[in-house]
Amino acid sequence: MLEYIKQWLARRRGGTVGDHDAANLPSPKTVGDQPLSRSRLIVLDLETTGLNASKDEVIAIGAVAIEGGVIHLNDQFDLILRRPELDIRETVLIHGIGPEALTQGYETQDALLYLLEWMNGDPILAYHSAFDQKFLEKTLKSQLGYTLPHVWMDVAELMPAFFPKATIKGRGLDDWADVFGLEISERHHAAADALVTAELALIALNTARKNDVKTLKELSEKLHYQRRLQHMHRY
Repeated sequence: MLEYIKQWLARRRGGTVGDHDAANLPSPKTVGDQPLSRSRLIVLDLETTGLNASKDEVIAIGAVAIEGGVIHLNDQFDLILRRPELDIRETVLIHGIGPEALTQGYETQDALLYLLEWMNGDPILAYHSAFDQKFLEKTLKSQLGYTLPHVWMDVAELMPAFFPKATIKGRGLDDWADVFGLEISERHHAAADALVTAELALIALNTARKNDVKTLKELSEKLHYQRRLQHMHRY
C-alpha cells in the first residue's frame, strides 16, 4: 500500500493525476437514483487518540470498497499517519499503535490527499458514522482546508432497519458480527474493523434489494425512517 501511494504521489506531483491540491480532488457524489447494484460505497473506520473530536486526533485510517454487490479486497486503504507529536499513552492499549508506529507512519497530508482521490467522492458507510464523520471532517479541514460534505450512512442504523427481529445483546459492531457469525481478525484495528463493517453492510444491502430497496435514494430514505423510529422509541 505504501509503495503504491508513493507512486501515486509522484504521478500527482508530476501533473499526471492533477495538482497536489485539495481543490482539484473529486467532488462528493449526491444520493440519487443510482442502483445499489452498481454503486461504489466506501466503508471506513478510524483509530483516534481518544473520543473527543475537539481535542483528539486521527492516527489510522482503514477503508474498503463495496461495488457490484462485492467487497473488493484489492480496493482497500490501510494507513497509520505520521503523528509523532501526539500523546497516545491513554489509548495505546486499545488500538496497539505506539510512538514508533506514529513516527514511521505516512505523512498526514499525503495520506489524506490519496484517501480523497481513492474515495472518488463516493458515499461513505461507517459503524456509528457520526464519530468517524466528525473526526475525518475535522482532520480534512485542518490539514487540507477541505470542507466539501460527503454522503455518510450509518451501518449501526442499516442493520436494525433490515433485521428488526434479530436477537442482539447490544448495539456494538461485535454484537452484530456475532449475530451473523462473522470473525473480526483484529479488533480496534482500522482496516479489520472496516472489513467486518463492510461484511455487515453487504448482508444488509443484499436484504435491501430483496425488499425492493434498489437505489441509493431509497436506501437513504429507509435509514431516515429508521432514525425517526429509534427516536420515537426513546420517548
